[in-house]
Amino acid sequence: MLPQAAQARKAIWEAVDPHTGKRRIDMAFPREFRSSTNEAEMLIRFTWGSIWRVVGSDNYDALVGSPPAGVVFSEWPLADPAAWGIISPILAENNGWVIFPYTPRGKNHGWSLYNSRKDDPKWHVELQTVDDTGLISAEALAEDLADKIAIFGEDQGRALYEQEWYCSFEAAIQGAYYGGEMKRASDDGRICGVPAERGPEVITAWDIGIDDATAIWFAQMVGREVHVIDYYEASGMDVRHYVDVLRERGYSYGEHLMPHDAGYREKGSGKTYAQQAKESNIPGRVRVLPRTDNLLGDINASRQFIAKCWFDEDRCQRGIEALRQYRREWNDKMQTWHQRPQHDWTSHGADAFRYLATGFEAAQPVTLPVRKKRSAWAA
Repeated sequence: MLPQAAQARKAIWEAVDPHTGKRRIDMAFPREFRSSTNEAEMLIRFTWGSIWRVVGSDNYDALVGSPPAGVVFSEWPLADPAAWGIISPILAENNGWVIFPYTPRGKNHGWSLYNSRKDDPKWHVELQTVDDTGLISAEALAEDLADKIAIFGEDQGRALYEQEWYCSFEAAIQGAYYGGEMKRASDDGRICGVPAERGPEVITAWDIGIDDATAIWFAQMVGREVHVIDYYEASGMDVRHYVDVLRERGYSYGEHLMPHDAGYREKGSGKTYAQQAKESNIPGRVRVLPRTDNLLGDINASRQFIAKCWFDEDRCQRGIEALRQYRREWNDKMQTWHQRPQHDWTSHGADAFRYLATGFEAAQPVTLPVRKKRSAWAA
């Protein structure tokens, strides 16, 4: 399992060994050992009945119903952390095994897994630097360091070098939009326990997914601080499901900020998503935000908004991780960053947060001063 199915096809299923000119899977699994090969599903069935399959963490549901004997989570820090939550009970039930080979990508769920398991006797945990393996020459390492500094600058280039060859967790995720802001939030102690307050209304912000995930942030204005108290994400559910989730949370709601496509009529029902939410008796008011083509401007607004936010570290855990890892797409050919974001599991939480950042202030109730009437005598 790689972070994305498309990446898995390119890096594993279709990869060719430059020395032999053969596909790596054909070198690993000779044809005479196979009873069938399914190119579309990236699946090999062996003559003795076993199956080997390539998947991505963006389609981990493909493994549900066909319980695996073992899973290799390659590049785990870049994968959807929900994949392990789904697959771990399956492996526990059938006494399966799991391997997480990876290079650090900052202090994310890869860091959390390493720290939580390194002293656990049921797990084998190793941190192997290039000095431990001795597989790369000093000349090659010096050349790589020089290349990274030339591309990324002295500080970032050296940090990436330390990350790649010495397993340093200190380097920020490359291309992350909110990496610095979320690190400051953590350093300032603003990622902690943040209980809901009784007085202020709870504002929600949604990213609506039809074929993929829907994400919802829950926030309150408390004094001059924005308290981000909750986060919810699910996929394949209708609007009634999310209305039920809101009711179960039991908050006192103000506005629900929805993206512009919530105002489009669906072909089947002829109704907009916003209309369906109202007909489902959503608690609070629905506001459909106008479409904006200024993505980078909205991202900059979100950066400034994060500086005002306090995040509940438990209820918002997945959303926080999405903000930390939301990043630009890398152009391998040009060796530079695209201006567009990488579309993966982090996109849903990051998009919903962007709607929260751009619509939150206008969603606050306005309290006008009360003027006392002057009496005729006083006049």
